[in-house]
Amino acid sequence: MKIIALYLPQFHEFKENNEWWGEGYTEWTAVKKARPLFKGHLQPRVPTDGYYDLVKNGVETWKRQAELAKKYGVYGFAVYQYYFTGKKLMEKPLEILLSHPEIGIRYCITWANETWTRAWYDLKEEVLMKQEYGGEAEWEEHFKYCLKFFKDPRYIKVGNKPLFNIYRSFDIKKLAEMLAYFNKRAAEEGFDGIYTVAGNTAGGVEKRKNLVDAFYDFEPGYTLKHHFSRIRAAEYNFATAFRHGINYIKKNKILERRIPIKWILDNIAERDYEENEFPGIIARWDNTPRRDYKGLVYTGASPEIFGRTLKSLREKVSGRENDFVYLNAWNEWGEGAMIEADEEEGCSYLDEIKKYK
Repeated sequence: MKIIALYLPQFHEFKENNEWWGEGYTEWTAVKKARPLFKGHLQPRVPTDGYYDLVKNGVETWKRQAELAKKYGVYGFAVYQYYFTGKKLMEKPLEILLSHPEIGIRYCITWANETWTRAWYDLKEEVLMKQEYGGEAEWEEHFKYCLKFFKDPRYIKVGNKPLFNIYRSFDIKKLAEMLAYFNKRAAEEGFDGIYTVAGNTAGGVEKRKNLVDAFYDFEPGYTLKHHFSRIRAAEYNFATAFRHGINYIKKNKILERRIPIKWILDNIAERDYEENEFPGIIARWDNTPRRDYKGLVYTGASPEIFGRTLKSLREKVSGRENDFVYLNAWNEWGEGAMIEADEEEGCSYLDEIKKYK
């Protein structure tokens, strides 16, 4: 089982974030302001290794994380790329990684191809950066930018094909033409094409299955949206509506949405997967640092439940040609979906990966 951990690079300042969210904004801004919303709610979460900066302390941080990943059996990172027809956001951490070959970590790109809005504040109609795709000229520019990463010996490949994840491939109308162009250019550069992996997400799935090589399940949203039992959905919806009603009547701000993480992880562990479907998994999830009482907490998370799910997934992918499992995530601190150590639980989740890698 090769665990690929999704990796968020938003741990440094950049111009657009300062303009949109306030001077000095990084992922840590929300994490530090988080507060407990119910009895036993562990917030704020404090990273054991401190509030690192992926630009100011980029090389040192990458080295430390690479050593930690290797020690505990994480196969590699799938680093989010924010690319908008030539415009790049949060690109510096990945470029730092590329420019320092001594950092010993496998990695690949996950193109997070969605329009940026103020969704964290329930203002989804306020567009910050629109995602568009253009034509061959724009595809060439994107491919050329990615090519320098593809040629890195550390870049994850399937055979002689660089692995390229697309979070929302179903949003790309000219996906066939774009991927044909990428494959043609990859062949010209000495590869056998691109190994394209499309995300199965809560927002949608890629139905043009002949266009991509494989799929990864982006959890927990994919299971919640597409594999949740009606009974549990009814129970969740009733409890959420009840808490919403209390907030409305009493003008409270209690957390409205909670789901036992066991409901999600048991489903992930029990269901079957297609040969070219890479299972996804979470260790924990709590996005209240970003959304406060309008957030969602998966309660009852524990290393034991996580480890049990890993063990089941290892059995399911055993013997496959490509035995990848996608972990959400290495460091999504604002969503409470991280595997990095914190002061409350230390490396307990990493210990489970080491057992079942």
